Amino acid sequence: MPILLPTLLAIETSSELASCALLRGDVVLSRASSGVRTHSQSILPMVQELLAEAGVTLADVDAIAYGSGPGSFTGVRTACGIAQGLAYGASLPVVPVVTLDAMALACHQQHGAQRIVTVLDARMGEVYWAQYDYQDGLQAVSPPALSAPAGVAPQGDVVGCGNGFGAYADALAVLPCAATADDAIMPHAVQVGQLARIAFAAGQFVTAAEAQPLYLRNKIAYTSAERLDMQVAKAAAESAQ
Repeated sequence: MPILLPTLLAIETSSELASCALLRGDVVLSRASSGVRTHSQSILPMVQELLAEAGVTLADVDAIAYGSGPGSFTGVRTACGIAQGLAYGASLPVVPVVTLDAMALACHQQHGAQRIVTVLDARMGEVYWAQYDYQDGLQAVSPPALSAPAGVAPQGDVVGCGNGFGAYADALAVLPCAATADDAIMPHAVQVGQLARIAFAAGQFVTAAEAQPLYLRNKIAYTSAERLDMQVAKAAAESAQ
């Protein structure tokens, strides 16, 4: 008998690129938008478009996946809040996926890379980075870390990806992988969904109440605008049921 793949809805808003994806059987549908002021206003209409295109409702989905971070504070909270809102209303489990993992998978898919370092611009003169091996699946060599660009220290020969290579080109130029790094690779819901399928099959999911963002940088308080964006995102997702 053929193995039935779970149907997953994935959401990713940790960077300036907002995306969502619906994985149903072998079909992957996705939407993305870039440069919007707040992802909380753009992501739900894209989700609704995907469901309508596939002719399904949230009741047909097995789990909600989201890019848990690291990334923009507001962005990872938005993805988490929307995932929680949708999952609460439909009584679905939630699958958090590390954004740097998704970038590494994209690098493998686009370039055939086996040893990968992902570098994401963290602003304020810092980057998020991690190293991976791809051998019959993605394996973390060094976990996600926050450092100055000079602190990026991959082991061995690697393929680099992520917008950190563009944002801090001078500082990262000392790395052998910098000259060929693909700085256009960013966290995307397609890879979030693909990794979430593996995690879901392995029982690595949580309830909506347990879903949390992954922060590597401490932040004392959100601005009033950030708090409003996060509240709007969660409330809109709950009302979209």
